[in-house]
Amino acid sequence: MPSPSRQPISSAARIGHVHLKVADLDRALRFYCDVLGFSLMQKMGSQAAFVSAGGYHHHIGLNTWESLGGAPPPPGSTGLFHVAILYPTRRDLADALKRLQSAGIELEGAADHGVSEALYLRDPDNNGVELYWDKPQDVWPRNAKGEIAMYTRPLDLVALLGELR
Repeated sequence: MPSPSRQPISSAARIGHVHLKVADLDRALRFYCDVLGFSLMQKMGSQAAFVSAGGYHHHIGLNTWESLGGAPPPPGSTGLFHVAILYPTRRDLADALKRLQSAGIELEGAADHGVSEALYLRDPDNNGVELYWDKPQDVWPRNAKGEIAMYTRPLDLVALLGELR
């Protein structure tokens, strides 16, 4: 394998979308559209769908091409750890929490990482999902050298929901 390039990737590079294999397309659409609030942009029969926020062509692709009726990967196997959905504000993250609670969806965790606040859960196909917002960079924790010093602390969900008042 060739040695990695020492040149950094362009600072304008972004992760554009994620495409998930699901067992039941309609069940996945109920979660991503009805619970999280994404909009259905296109559906390709009963095999694939593309959802987005704000009219973008798609942020999340869902398909059953290789997974119709399938089971999630067993523990101890490789694959996606989670997909992270970035919300623009803390209030928007609070709205996401309220949506999850209204739908009876349990969190696996909730954390303050210093640079962000995050909710962790599973979608209906057991894919990990992180819902988060980034704190302003001027409040990110830093060490004596000025390097980012992230941490993991419990997130106060009551205070988060207070953003909706």
